[in-house]
Amino acid sequence: MAEFSDYIVYVDESGDHSLTSIDADFPVFSLSFCIVKKTDYIGSVVPSVQALKFKYWGHDSVVLHEHEIRKSKGDFTFLLTDKVVREAFYEDLNQMMVDAPITIVASVIDKLKLKAKYLTPRNPYELALHFCLERLLMFLNDNGQTGKRVHVVFECRGKVEDAELELAFRRIVDGAMHWGWVKRDFSVMEFEPKFAKKSVNSTGLQLADLTARPIAIKTLRPTQPNRAYDVILTKMGQIKEFP
Repeated sequence: MAEFSDYIVYVDESGDHSLTSIDADFPVFSLSFCIVKKTDYIGSVVPSVQALKFKYWGHDSVVLHEHEIRKSKGDFTFLLTDKVVREAFYEDLNQMMVDAPITIVASVIDKLKLKAKYLTPRNPYELALHFCLERLLMFLNDNGQTGKRVHVVFECRGKVEDAELELAFRRIVDGAMHWGWVKRDFSVMEFEPKFAKKSVNSTGLQLADLTARPIAIKTLRPTQPNRAYDVILTKMGQIKEFP
């Protein structure tokens, strides 16, 4: 068995990957890989997220979820009642992301353009996954991780969905899926997908969750002010828009 990588990767998505029913208001699918060095994760990332939770809730069982934060739902209803506290929370949240020693690799698929360009388009999730894995491979090689075993953590979506995703993941890293561009030699790394339930309260998955939608929104509405994206951009290793 290969030596464990110094890095771990957390993944989240925004939008759905259906090509048969496309939301006209959100016709994109984005996938975000949050890459973090394990020593930084233990020493800096987790403590800063825990500190934010203790400051605003007094406990750390809260799950940071972009949708609920944006809609001020669930544990985030307090954002509706006090403007001063709301502004302070967003300032602290943004600063936490600014300070986080992470690298973001992302892919955005415009599903309408994809269907218009190809007679039999590929599954948007598989396309985005392939693009992100390619760039992850380059990042790991550039950072001395060749030959090591890296875990890529996804949030559980359901038994069938997780099985399909794992199959697509393994086909990509086994070299069975390549579509005309330069083939990457994934065999120089050992990639291992892992699936975690939201209930495990993974700090890494929560950080990834905060990144996927702002990246999608930047693609949809590039001129719209997007403070979250401005922060994410400072962490961006690669972003691929397709087609």
